[in-house]
Amino acid sequence: MRIVSGVYGGRPLKTMEGNITRPTSDKVRGAMFNMIGPYFEAGRVLDLYAGSGGLAIEAVSRGMTEAVLVERDRKAQAIVESNIAMTREKDKFQLLKMEADRALMTVNGQFDLVFLDPPYAKEQIVADIENLDKRGLLSDSVLVVCETDKTVQLPEEIASLGIWKEKIYGISKVTVYVR
Repeated sequence: MRIVSGVYGGRPLKTMEGNITRPTSDKVRGAMFNMIGPYFEAGRVLDLYAGSGGLAIEAVSRGMTEAVLVERDRKAQAIVESNIAMTREKDKFQLLKMEADRALMTVNGQFDLVFLDPPYAKEQIVADIENLDKRGLLSDSVLVVCETDKTVQLPEEIASLGIWKEKIYGISKVTVYVR
């Protein structure tokens, strides 16, 4: 796995062995960013289930100015820290070593881009978006990018957001919500 494009483009990403995390493949990550960008002028990104950290690092590589990554698994946290170190710009990244629910009570400010790829997709995505919206953590121009199994059917609207784009890539489905 590697960073697909931007200032860190081509740099390798470490991933975990086994099935504790499900890293987004280079192909799906590239297609996902082509859907939503592919590049950004600035902004803040939240990756609520970071895994290897690849999505948030890719977003900063493509122009986001700062990223908050949330990961509860200790082994995955070590991988995220290693991948952040690879960027040589650690000050652009904050790793919160905790459960997603707790992290949402901790973070402040608004996010312009949010990645949601939780272990139990549908119910958790709905709850996370509702919580993010209720806490005022989503900017007016936010993009909420959800990655699920292709069989998962997410609601047309969640809180104050609605589906903008949806695409299937192999076994994965990417659903993008906007205001």
